[in-house]
Amino acid sequence: MKNKIILVLCSLFFVLDTNAQCAMCRAVLESEEGNGVAKSINDGIIYLMAIPYILVFGIAFIIYWKYFRTHPKA
Repeated sequence: MKNKIILVLCSLFFVLDTNAQCAMCRAVLESEEGNGVAKSINDGIIYLMAIPYILVFGIAFIIYWKYFRTHPKA
């Protein structure tokens, strides 16, 4: 238990500032006059954000369907 507390405290105090990808995306979007690239990047972000939620929902539904549904009595 003590090791977990030390690990959490160390992870809170030693944070690396990493924002290279955001700066790259911002530079591309600021230099573009049309909205085509910006719309594509926004669609990609939505796609990448939605896939994990769909997978978790699907797994939870399968677990629910398998273990918690009521079986009709014969």
